[in-house]
Amino acid sequence: MDVGEGAERLGVDLDGEGWDATRSWVEKGLLASERIEDVVRLRGGWTSQMRRLDICGPGGRRSLVLRSFVKPFYLQHAEGLLTREANIQRLLNDTDVPAAQLVAVDATAECCDHPSLLMTLLPGTVRLTDQEADRRADLLARQLQRIHQVQVNEETRPRAYQAWTGPEQVNLPTDTARPDLWQRAVDVIRREPPDYLPCFLHRDFHPGNILFDGEGDDLRISGVVDWVETSWGPADLDVAHCSTALALLHGVPAGMSFADRYVEAGGSLTDDRTAHLYWRLLDALAFAPDAEKVAVPWRELGRTDLTPIVLTGRLEDYIQALLDLYA
Repeated sequence: MDVGEGAERLGVDLDGEGWDATRSWVEKGLLASERIEDVVRLRGGWTSQMRRLDICGPGGRRSLVLRSFVKPFYLQHAEGLLTREANIQRLLNDTDVPAAQLVAVDATAECCDHPSLLMTLLPGTVRLTDQEADRRADLLARQLQRIHQVQVNEETRPRAYQAWTGPEQVNLPTDTARPDLWQRAVDVIRREPPDYLPCFLHRDFHPGNILFDGEGDDLRISGVVDWVETSWGPADLDVAHCSTALALLHGVPAGMSFADRYVEAGGSLTDDRTAHLYWRLLDALAFAPDAEKVAVPWRELGRTDLTPIVLTGRLEDYIQALLDLYA
């Protein structure tokens, strides 16, 4: 990711940024005579601070990515999140999933200023524009199907999925003209979770966590990032998460069509329409009322048209479409 594409050059010193201990930790792991030449903050994240570290040395230049948790809420969970991502990156080394390789991790900030993970830099950029959105959605479906095929054993299996909302936790819009719609959707997720065939889930698979290279017929996915929430659960839930994101980014039809794209790519979803609706709404309702956790990073990456009003409206329309189709 180049400076200017969701990035901000910081320089090496970062005075007052709580960087000195982390820099020393990184430097101890570099090759002989290597040094950090530049630091670039990567935009587009919500949970953590992302930096690209440009390294130079006798062997030439290379870049690494540093993830650091600095927000109080995520600091409480940093050990579990970073340990999980480190384990998943090791696991994915033996697969065709284009994930970063682990370089080092300090999940408890024993050496760093903040809990941190250092990884290789993947090529490509996050692409959120409406241009080529359909082509990207097909690639997303194929990539997600391959992720769901990752094989694990008892030792490497990730934790069971966790729901990100519940019927009593949904943050409903305060000024909605369709309160009955929201209540109907919330009532769907009051039931016990449906039975499912579990598989390996990314759990936060959406366009903001995917890197692309190329254009037109040469367009390809060059990287899948952010493995801190990787889980064991229903494929329908991963499909639901990407579907909601696509509906918010590109409009309701984009979100409604993604499940079909996934099945056409070889994926398998539940045959029970009621169960599928449960997973779709369990995810969609976690974005209420205005998708702030993805919207803020998306706006930083150029989608300033995605205002809270726009996103709340799209989310409502998407929920209506789901109920019309599956209920």
